[in-house]
Amino acid sequence: AVQDLNKRGLSATLDFLGEDCANEAQAQAAADEILGLLRGIHERKLDSNVSLKLTQLGFNLSRDLAKRHLEKILDEAKRLDNFIRIDMEGSEYTQSTVDVFLEVFRDRKNVGTVLQSYLKRTPQDVEALIKAGARVRLVKGAYKEPPAVAFQSKEEVNAQYDVLARRLLEAGNYPAIATHDEDRVQAALAFIKEKGIAKDRFEFQMLYGLRPGRWAELRADGYKVRIYVPYGTHWFPYFVRRLRERKENWMFVVKNLVKG
Repeated sequence: AVQDLNKRGLSATLDFLGEDCANEAQAQAAADEILGLLRGIHERKLDSNVSLKLTQLGFNLSRDLAKRHLEKILDEAKRLDNFIRIDMEGSEYTQSTVDVFLEVFRDRKNVGTVLQSYLKRTPQDVEALIKAGARVRLVKGAYKEPPAVAFQSKEEVNAQYDVLARRLLEAGNYPAIATHDEDRVQAALAFIKEKGIAKDRFEFQMLYGLRPGRWAELRADGYKVRIYVPYGTHWFPYFVRRLRERKENWMFVVKNLVKG
């Protein structure tokens, strides 16, 4: 799949699905898979980085355990000239994920993380990560969260997304604008053109299988486009979150199944 994307001028990020380890052996197995993935990317000369979740490295069992696995992965990624993205999980992990990210980022710059526009705390996180010089992928957010911590209306989530995207595009370090929402894409494009932001200062990201025609259009217009390619047996929770995130994703899935 990644080879095919690369032939079309698209970059990728590979994500070995999984989270919430039951024991240390599962965390070790996930770390070994990701290390092998990095080596496979290097051997095949693919244009792809790697996304991971801290809980698949045992974060829900032990902070130190997950951090040790993460540091080993980052060191191997550096050796192979690659980049790791720490995905954001549910709000109970937001602060600890940001904390661990900032700790490893002090000595290892080949790592970025993800922020979710539906969380009410995210403007402060954006400013902290801009100050640190970190690379941020901005998404809307797909976990079910209570009103105390997350906006519940689509309008509020979209409005905050646009504000944060503008802030990252203007002041961030190579942000990733990750959305399939055409209104959000158009809002970002309008701001990019208004401010004269160079096309090599950011990238768009979308999910594998969703809106491939739009990937091609953006790439043809000279924008960097990276496709998030998940794989593995733990696909069901990921699938449900994607559908909850945006109801139109049902139609994207159906259309792509019909097209084969």
